[in-house]
Amino acid sequence: MKEYDFIVIGSGIAGLSFALKASAKGSVAVITKRGRADSNTAWAQGGVACVTSHEDSFDLHIQDTLVAGAGLCHEDAVRAVVTGAPDRIAELMRLGMHFDRSESNGDHELDLGKEGGHSKRRVLHFQDSTGMEIERTLLEQIASHPRIDVMENHMAVDFITTGKLGYAMQNSCVGVYVLNEETGEVETLRSDVIILATGGCGKIYLYTTNPDIATGDGVAMSWRAGATISNMEFIQFHPTCLFHPETKSFLISEVVRGEGGILIDARGRRFMEHHNPQQELAPRDIVARAIDAEMKRSGSKCVFLDVTHKPADFVKNRFPLIYETCLANGIDITKEPIPVVPAAHYQCGGVKTDLHGETSLRGLFAIGEVACTGLHGANRLASNSLLEGLVLANAAFEKCTRNRPPRVAFDLPEWRPGQVTDVDEMVVIFHNWEEVRRLMWDYVGIVRTDKRLQRAATRLRNLHAEVQEFYWNFKITRDLLELRNLVTVASLVVDCAISRKESRGLHFTLDYPERDDAKFLRDTTLRRT
Repeated sequence: MKEYDFIVIGSGIAGLSFALKASAKGSVAVITKRGRADSNTAWAQGGVACVTSHEDSFDLHIQDTLVAGAGLCHEDAVRAVVTGAPDRIAELMRLGMHFDRSESNGDHELDLGKEGGHSKRRVLHFQDSTGMEIERTLLEQIASHPRIDVMENHMAVDFITTGKLGYAMQNSCVGVYVLNEETGEVETLRSDVIILATGGCGKIYLYTTNPDIATGDGVAMSWRAGATISNMEFIQFHPTCLFHPETKSFLISEVVRGEGGILIDARGRRFMEHHNPQQELAPRDIVARAIDAEMKRSGSKCVFLDVTHKPADFVKNRFPLIYETCLANGIDITKEPIPVVPAAHYQCGGVKTDLHGETSLRGLFAIGEVACTGLHGANRLASNSLLEGLVLANAAFEKCTRNRPPRVAFDLPEWRPGQVTDVDEMVVIFHNWEEVRRLMWDYVGIVRTDKRLQRAATRLRNLHAEVQEFYWNFKITRDLLELRNLVTVASLVVDCAISRKESRGLHFTLDYPERDDAKFLRDTTLRRT
């Protein structure tokens, strides 16, 4: 058994930010199931929303967030994140983060982008690869830190709780079992403070902008441990993912529309003016549903995002990653429109927490996309996610290091594999993985119905039984663990969606097309009994 003062699961902006701060107070283990740079953060293109301009205000940012959240945002959470933003951004810049600056008038002020749902320009960015630059900055700080132990290629399996150990006390999280993928052995890690920062669950869908690591591990582990889960029906579909047979999961940032990009159909006609007065800069749920409707109406496999009317040098300098990636796939975005489709992008629900990241399990904190703080409500405002990771990491650090009680001694049991054998047919795992993702795309996508949701629930129950049989009879691998988590999280999304008999934000159902504030102006909460 290895003991640490803090265990952080995940190596994105939330986890690394917390680890850096916590290392001043004690030893830190950072658990990451791939390489240390593999995180949703590294894939974020757009930027970080923060009030920095004299033309902007906290009240405007708060109002934009509340409007996007369709009535379900917790205003105290929104205010805490928005007002806490400038200090956290300044802190990040002191660590070496570079944001683009405007050279107009020679003032070299921060260059602010504008995205859908924002009333002002307030998105700080580094070209079109902001997340990658943030990840680089934080990893550079952590690289040689003596009190931070980064455990790459280690996948968290399950939390160890006092309830499972049989202690007569408030159920608390006191450790975690972790699979060492190089040795195949499961290690036991012990801490009074466990920070969950595993990101989202985009890979439960067939088409997603997320990397392969986004399999909902943190939500699934928390559910099995007895933590409260909230609002999982609200999965944000990004309107514009590159549609190309040779490239998967490549996002065409919302900033492209913020800088004047227009959506057109296969005949070159704009269509957003028929769906919303804000046209291309409407909130993401509206744009995604509009694109979905246009594709179904015309039978087209995609629509197109056109920036050919902008100067070529501007496009190349403002969107270098997008330009180079599209060019490598035979698309010169300065001369031809970009084929795009909606794709699963962001999990607005998650493990329910307070404003310090505390979950219903004592000792377990959740920060970043894995958490449901109340900031996003029924639909996330663009570029609020990286900001939430920064602010909540700081809040969790302050809470768990203030008046810390003495560590309680627990002798945690080693992992007991039982009489298991090596997986003999990996094809079964891969088949079930693909079935979950296809089922969720077809039945639990942008537009839903009761009949589709019930079919999804029935099949997922059967899949859960199959996966559980595999889990108990074969030696665990990362693929098996990820499949187990995918099925669990997909079921939580479906169960939450079935219980919400209205359309709100990212949850749109043909059976209940109207919003019902009388019955459903509340969070959806689930807890395993």
